[in-house]
Amino acid sequence: MRPRRRPTALLLGATVGVVVAIVAVLAFTTAVDVSPAAPVQPAALAGPLPSPSGFFVDPGTPAARQQQQWAADGRTDDARRIGEIAAQPVPDWLTQPTGQVGAEVTRYVGLARAAKQRPLFVPYFVPGRDCSSYSAGGAKDAADYRRWIREVAGALNGAAATVVLEPDAVPHEISGCGRVEGRAELLTDAVSVLKAAGPVTVYLDAGNPGFVTDTGALADALKRSGVAQADGFALNVANFYPTPEVVTYGRAVSAAVGGKPFVVDTSRNGNGRPDGNTVNGAPSFCNPPGRALGEVPTTTTGEASVDAYLWIKRVGESDGACRPGEPEAGQWWADYALALVPK
Repeated sequence: MRPRRRPTALLLGATVGVVVAIVAVLAFTTAVDVSPAAPVQPAALAGPLPSPSGFFVDPGTPAARQQQQWAADGRTDDARRIGEIAAQPVPDWLTQPTGQVGAEVTRYVGLARAAKQRPLFVPYFVPGRDCSSYSAGGAKDAADYRRWIREVAGALNGAAATVVLEPDAVPHEISGCGRVEGRAELLTDAVSVLKAAGPVTVYLDAGNPGFVTDTGALADALKRSGVAQADGFALNVANFYPTPEVVTYGRAVSAAVGGKPFVVDTSRNGNGRPDGNTVNGAPSFCNPPGRALGEVPTTTTGEASVDAYLWIKRVGESDGACRPGEPEAGQWWADYALALVPK
């Protein structure tokens, strides 16, 4: 989904501790490869990074590579600041096509297993993804998506994992571009397939407080899309709503879907959402200036209905080319990333 705009209880397996989940959303366009750049192999680094949350901290993220580069260039303070991003777990967004996504899942599960941490994934390939906006793309049709999600599940190979499923897909059912695709049936199938793959925790993305203000309508869409079989739902993916506002909204949605818990994306909501619907001529969900990192990923939230605070949006990756000179969705943007970290 477009990771961002208005538009998971976690189960870290018995060996890893508590868990959490993954999901949108600005995101990724078909014209742009939004897969993470070729990773630095862990063997070339100091080894697994600490992960108090139990989730996998990938030593090959763009933030980690940027930290290394700036340190080598003598930009020590910038390297320290960007290191605050590199030190936190972020998910692997799955956008590779059918026939290729399985290899990516296998690769990432292997890295997480070697680090004795739990991988986070965001499957983001539903047909008609992002309603043809900044992150347009996804599967060719329903049949292709069913093959794709089964390839993902097979590649997990029984591994414990946490999944935030298809950012924005459920809210878009309400806004109009999802129902014609039979999207609710596809999401229900995806939840079922992933849950049958092993100890997998699945959170179905549910947008944010500004995307669907009618919590009753959202609850209905979540029910039609398989939330009863999921472990919960996810909110604020790639958006900026402040955590207290999201939690209040989430409680209302939870009460309407049988008490299901939820996770909150806190990756960039430290300064809340910008005022208004646009910022410098672009949607306020797309690379707005003046934002800041939110709560670091944790499964200790102090909220009975909140399984975890997660950085679901990969911090420092663009929401889209919303203004002249901005990178395409999913591309690393070092200057924007650095601006999110306090000096």
